Amino acid sequence: MMTEQYDYSLKGHNTFGIEARCRRFVEYASVEEAQAVAALLRQSPEEPFLIIGGGSNLLLTKDFPGVVVRSAIKGYTFDADDDSADGDSADDDRDSIRMTCGSGEVFDDMVAASIDAGYYGMENLSLIPGDVGASAVQNIGAYGVEVKDLITTVEAVEIATGAVLTFTNADCQYAYRQSRFKNDWKNRFLITHVTYALSRTFTPRLDYGNIRAELDRRAITEPTARQLRQTVIDIRNAKLPDPKVTGNGGSFFMNPVVSRSTYEELASRYPDMPHYYIDGDHEKIPAGWLIDQCGWKGRSLGRAGVHDKQALVLVNLGGATGDEIVRLCEAIRQDVQSKFGITIHPEVNIV
Repeated sequence: MMTEQYDYSLKGHNTFGIEARCRRFVEYASVEEAQAVAALLRQSPEEPFLIIGGGSNLLLTKDFPGVVVRSAIKGYTFDADDDSADGDSADDDRDSIRMTCGSGEVFDDMVAASIDAGYYGMENLSLIPGDVGASAVQNIGAYGVEVKDLITTVEAVEIATGAVLTFTNADCQYAYRQSRFKNDWKNRFLITHVTYALSRTFTPRLDYGNIRAELDRRAITEPTARQLRQTVIDIRNAKLPDPKVTGNGGSFFMNPVVSRSTYEELASRYPDMPHYYIDGDHEKIPAGWLIDQCGWKGRSLGRAGVHDKQALVLVNLGGATGDEIVRLCEAIRQDVQSKFGITIHPEVNIV
């Protein structure tokens, strides 16, 4: 049976450590239980509901008056990929493996499990917080890799009908930190399983951020998958606070993608500005750099602050409310807009 609790504290379900409660909290640990939760939600269509994962991308500003739903589906399997979606050779098919994971699994645990099994592709996504189901909603990414590059299918229960549906990568319409689950499909489905395409051949991706520089510092020229994973973990730990110690939601803002003309105008004023090529018409500029240039790194507004090692991270300095984090967010956005003419948008889900 699904887990169901009333007047439930959500403090342990958001990495900001914000105290908020919900009227009812339910967890499903199987596809059948997800269908039961869908039926429960249909019984009270006027009652609001909120679907959460590990809470690493969630900022609560008040108590939630309805039902909070979370997946507790565990387990993972590996299956040979015998399909050739793009007409590649059988040799390419034999190199591919599919990893199907329960949506309630911790995503980083699945990265570790894939490497332990000798299957590769997830290494650069190491230590990204959150659950498997949320990875498919948010299109998580880091160090030049987005999970959309790996997802083949997403299985979900349709709340309106209880039907179990399987969506292809193309169906989900992935974009930078976006998917249909986050937009026009919001609150329509309970994700149960996500399948990722991995490889039996390890092909490291080292030319994003400071991965290669850190490997050079360690005198590693040809890293193994475990060495690459550990390097990514160490880089993230060096600049990101541990939410068990300091409440935070990781990267709070999305990196803005700007037009070529906007980029060139800014580059003429700030020749050392970091940037990442998107296509002939667009460049991505790190939001953390923009925020740092506005003097926010290490500053605070009351009990909400900006991390002193990574300006992209907003932190709960102790007892902050969600509204205090939002006020800090808006002050930063205003300063970036005023100085650079760029609007930055939160990556976290503000409720």
